[in-house]
Amino acid sequence: MMELVLLPRPRQIELFEQAHVLRGDRFILLDGTDPQALRFAAQRFQTTLQRVCGLQWSLHASAVAPQEMIGLALHLAPDRVTHPQGYELTIGPEQISIEAHDAAGVFYGICTLIQILEGSEQAAQLPGLHIVDWPDFPVRGVMLDISRDRVPTLKTTRALIDRLASWKINQFQLYTEHTFAYLNHPEVWANASPLTGEEILELDAYCHERHIELVPNQNSFGHMQRWFEHARYAPLAEASDGFDFPWGDRSAGPFSLCPIDPGSLTLVTGLFDELLPHFTSRMFNVGCDEIFDLGQGRSRAECDRVGTGRVYVDYLRKIYQAVTERQHVMQFWGDIIVQYPELISELPRDAIALEWGYEADHPFDAHGAQLAQAGLPFYVCPGTSSWNSIGGRTDNALANLRNAAEHGLKHGARGYLNTDWGDNGHWQSLPISELGFAMGAAYAWAWEANRALDVPRVVSQCVFDDPSGNLGHVAYDLGNVYQTLGFVPNNSSGLFWMLHWPLTQVAEYRDSVSPETLHATLTAIDHALAPLPETRSTRADIDLLRREFELAGWMLRHAAQRGLLAIGAPLGSIRDLDRDLRAIVREYEVVWLARNRPGGLSDSVARLARLHEDYVAS
Repeated sequence: MMELVLLPRPRQIELFEQAHVLRGDRFILLDGTDPQALRFAAQRFQTTLQRVCGLQWSLHASAVAPQEMIGLALHLAPDRVTHPQGYELTIGPEQISIEAHDAAGVFYGICTLIQILEGSEQAAQLPGLHIVDWPDFPVRGVMLDISRDRVPTLKTTRALIDRLASWKINQFQLYTEHTFAYLNHPEVWANASPLTGEEILELDAYCHERHIELVPNQNSFGHMQRWFEHARYAPLAEASDGFDFPWGDRSAGPFSLCPIDPGSLTLVTGLFDELLPHFTSRMFNVGCDEIFDLGQGRSRAECDRVGTGRVYVDYLRKIYQAVTERQHVMQFWGDIIVQYPELISELPRDAIALEWGYEADHPFDAHGAQLAQAGLPFYVCPGTSSWNSIGGRTDNALANLRNAAEHGLKHGARGYLNTDWGDNGHWQSLPISELGFAMGAAYAWAWEANRALDVPRVVSQCVFDDPSGNLGHVAYDLGNVYQTLGFVPNNSSGLFWMLHWPLTQVAEYRDSVSPETLHATLTAIDHALAPLPETRSTRADIDLLRREFELAGWMLRHAAQRGLLAIGAPLGSIRDLDRDLRAIVREYEVVWLARNRPGGLSDSVARLARLHEDYVAS
């Protein structure tokens, strides 16, 4: 009897002895009061059946077809399947059926059926089974950073949406600072290759068919550096002359809007009026995170008078009023409000706090308890751990994703929003994040059923379409190279910083790394990539996938070699390193443009190219 490899794994599976043999000339019955609501799901199976088995099943919405001619029956049965988004999939000897609470449940049943079909050892034979399934979290989302610096092409975005939908993700956000083509603010996005209103309308419809809510996202307080570069917006900054970060570094330029300047609210509400009509979603993520400079500039006197937390909450409530006036529900990042627990109760109970944290031990438990006790609805928001890493941080990602699922359920979180950021040039390519996307989807769907999955195996088959298991192991093992170095900084990998910092700064960490750990890291990179030529993926982009993983390994090797140079144990000449870097930059540019728009590329490449200064100076 075949072993099912499914993502997410359903919560209940009963296998039968008798298999189902797929035959031609069968119907797919759309049984419900609104067959159009089931049509797209049925077509997904219809297309897959044709591709995998060469069989053509036509769609019918009338039950007058003879029972023996019905290959797949789709039923809406909310009285029997009581969980929203839930479904029951039965593969019997003669017929396949999906009964569901709603159209989304039918779609998710089809997603499971397609995975079974694609993973079947015999193309025209399916295992007999009965599956009962429904989600733990009603909202299971993914947020992709498109502002620092990668803006994916529409083709890339659609392909990602298709994969996320197949894993039963039902909310998608594109994190935006300056990469929407605001008609009233062309200078801000002129070189960013932004998404246009027409493109958002297309993506919104594309998501809707796949039972995904495309949620608008626009940061409205901090992270406004790209705006302050332009004279029109610079006067709205909180700290024009720079500010001190909590960890001791100093920023030379501004970061956040001044919350006591009426012009700040005028600016962001104007953005809302341009952005929101392109989305059917009534949710809206307004950001408002990491306002490091609040109270260090123009609002200092007011913060001293009433308190920094009070100034923050007063501004957030104004944003809330603007959002509700536009008939939307406000989502906001919760990192600031949890610092002022005495003020949580003042927030409206129809706003949604996004409780985020990206380390394995982030206090989702404590913060979830805090928000739940205050009666404020919230999502848990872990991440893929791919940013500031180049190759990923697998063990941290999995622990962080599991932590969020377990404690989000414990404290009644309404949603699970998995995030993928692009800090410091967005050096990681999209496939590096896909392991985290997939496992977050699994843990959010059914925590107990998925917590012990064989991650490399399920990622290889269900993410990279590689039944050999090789590509899953490449992603998993390359993502754990960061630990071999022994230097594991917060929210990043040591190898990333060795490729980001000048050599003089890398040398300051000679007590944290050694020639032995750097050589072991080089060996670990080679070991991780060794199975890459043996992959048997059927993904259309397999050649690009291999190239992206090879580039990540190449960049990590160069980082380790820089580390050896910095601590006085070089492997080769500085001239060799400079030639290697130049070749990396050329490959980086080509690989970037295979999935992303040109906007942001020059900024990202400049962070790599500046390392030439080290080699020339030496």
